[in-house]
Amino acid sequence: MKIVPSERLQYALMGPDDAEDLYALDQDPEVMRYINGGHMTTRQEVQDIFLPRMAKYTRHDKGWGLWKLTTTADQQFIGWVLVRPMDFFNEQPQWHNWELGWRLMRQAWGQGYATEAARHIMQQLSETQDVQVWSAIAMPDNQASINIMKKLGMMYQKTAIHSDPLGDEEVVFYQTP
Repeated sequence: MKIVPSERLQYALMGPDDAEDLYALDQDPEVMRYINGGHMTTRQEVQDIFLPRMAKYTRHDKGWGLWKLTTTADQQFIGWVLVRPMDFFNEQPQWHNWELGWRLMRQAWGQGYATEAARHIMQQLSETQDVQVWSAIAMPDNQASINIMKKLGMMYQKTAIHSDPLGDEEVVFYQTP
């Protein structure tokens, strides 16, 4: 599966060779603020937790995984967009309801990159894959991510506990109509 470039970004599914980019992204406490309270990820956590977890849901044929975002203008890594079935790590994954998530370097915030990337990936995958609904979750205080969800046409569904093997969190759920 390939995602053609959008106006300002190029896309590639991430793998083990991207460990250093994954580590670098998680070294800003503000980037991690709504992920885990601002704790920076260690290289060991990238190797022992993040990469094996990513390998479980990456499916090149479906477009599932972390889509690396690189600026077209200067080839800079600025973050990623997640695509996988909602509730993938739970007993009943929602195979036709796909989750979108994003994490960007702070210097890329406020420039529309997350919205551009998520919208573009949604459009590209919706044309070739059996996805019926797109969903996203965020911490209730993460207004920047909630704004992106709204820009993507998602609507608030509920505030509830999202169960995950890495820990359960209260989040807001948004979804396309």
